[in-house]
Amino acid sequence: MHAARSLSPLDRLLAGLERAMEAVAGEPEATRPSPGRGITEADMDDKARRHAAGLMRINHTGEVCAQALYVGQAALARTPENREHLLHAAAEETDHLAWCAERLKELDSRPSLLNPLWYAGSYAIGVAAAVVGDPISLGFVVETERQVEAHLAEHLDSLPAADERSRAILTQMQADEIRHAESAQARGGIDLPIPVPQVMSLMSKIMKTVAYRI
Repeated sequence: MHAARSLSPLDRLLAGLERAMEAVAGEPEATRPSPGRGITEADMDDKARRHAAGLMRINHTGEVCAQALYVGQAALARTPENREHLLHAAAEETDHLAWCAERLKELDSRPSLLNPLWYAGSYAIGVAAAVVGDPISLGFVVETERQVEAHLAEHLDSLPAADERSRAILTQMQADEIRHAESAQARGGIDLPIPVPQVMSLMSKIMKTVAYRI
């Protein structure tokens, strides 16, 4: 019997591209049921429904970016342990991606048309972070999750009061993001040097502004 062949960096990059197609154009399956299931759909007017959809579209795009970032980092991670950690985080982000996609359909809306662009940019950042080394790469996880946690808190405040289905989804996502940040920090993630967090925040603001509408 032949021993299982270990994947080369090129193999992992190609596997990452396959996951990209699933994240951007496919219908990813969640391993956990949506937290919104079982909650009665709210009776919202058109304006409130469009606003809720815009917020969920932002969060869906954020999860596309998270998929790309973590898969890109995992492709060139220095140790099998950190690679497995990143892929596990990406798997949980797949749950978030599927939940947001499902909620968008319920709101009679769609994902961002620019998701392929967001994915490509985030994947490149993930690969670049991995090349620098695992402490910086894990630091990107920590900073990304901190910023996502903050914008989820903003969205929870901004959601239409009646939209409890979306609120349940975002609340669970926020708890997962906090755990991902803590785990990456415990594994040796370091604080990113200035101005990297500020640049990440600026890019996030641009993404949120565009994805809300397009």
